[in-house]
Amino acid sequence: MNTDTLAHALARRITLEGPLTVSAFMAEALGHPRHGYYMKQDPFGTAGDFTTAPEISQMFGELIGLWCADAWQRLGMPETVHLIELGPGRGTLMADALRAASVLPALRAAVRVHLVETSPVLRERQRVALTPLLAQPLWHNSLDDIPPGPSLIIANEFFDALPIRQAQRTVQGWSERLVDLDPDSGEDAPRFRFVLERGGGPGRTLVPESLRDSPVDSIIEQSPASQAVARLLGARLAAQGGAALIIDYGYDGGPVVGDTLQALRKHAFAPVLESPGDADITAHVDFAALAAAARAGGAQSHGPVTQGELLTRLGVVQRAQALKRSATPKQAVDIDAALERLIGAQAMGTLFKGLALTSPGFGPPAGFEP
Repeated sequence: MNTDTLAHALARRITLEGPLTVSAFMAEALGHPRHGYYMKQDPFGTAGDFTTAPEISQMFGELIGLWCADAWQRLGMPETVHLIELGPGRGTLMADALRAASVLPALRAAVRVHLVETSPVLRERQRVALTPLLAQPLWHNSLDDIPPGPSLIIANEFFDALPIRQAQRTVQGWSERLVDLDPDSGEDAPRFRFVLERGGGPGRTLVPESLRDSPVDSIIEQSPASQAVARLLGARLAAQGGAALIIDYGYDGGPVVGDTLQALRKHAFAPVLESPGDADITAHVDFAALAAAARAGGAQSHGPVTQGELLTRLGVVQRAQALKRSATPKQAVDIDAALERLIGAQAMGTLFKGLALTSPGFGPPAGFEP
């Protein structure tokens, strides 16, 4: 019997400490040093569990590269600028962005590439993708580790993987949702279940006043981890100057009632608590909370706007037309299909949104103009 699995490690922890918060379970499932989902594999692409926008088309990363070029010019073209990506995946987005940014040789000379990545597997993928571009990236475990200076920051599908906490309303009030061992599972194959905290606790504090009268069984989510990162981004931009572009799937207008916690495996939904470490676990992003946290850090926020609107404003339709002029008929069909996936209302165009953060006085960046 193999007991060296994340499920067994979590079972032992629960036995010693009691049920885990959803946040703690999610953090271990994704980032456990040995067994965490992102620490041991490349999950991207058709052979993995999901596909992100940079893997769909080069157009996505190219437009973000041009967005960064425009932001650099608005900053006054500093001689050195930190180009930072949070959760850079395989390095595909950064490679396409750098290629597009080469239209401004002075920017390519000014850029210092920093990748915030904890996965050794993905760091190697990024090295392979970026070495031909002579990017010489520096890797960091945290945004805190990056030197001060003007910054251009990219976070595509980064915040959806940060841990969340959940509260559920019962007839007695709000309780935090926890993860416990299923008493019907055996030691050889631990299984898990959701339970609610007993005897009070922090559940009520997770729920905004406006939603505390929601119906019984309602679930509210908060991501203190996401808000902490956004506040750190805001403080960095306010102190050092720069701009950040956050693209992810989620909602605007503040917390909503609903359980958005989900797991993906082989491009299909999977039970969230099944096989921890072997499936991606994410939740929808609360863009209003991110913007508020960044403003609390001292930055200004712009948007969010839908991904379809943002990419259209940045010229994705024109870029697709340009690519098609030198494409084969099959390639042209693929370009049209990729364009639809990126901006179509029934694909990524509406659910995914873009939020910009800037240093005070920067003004609305490209794609966020009134």
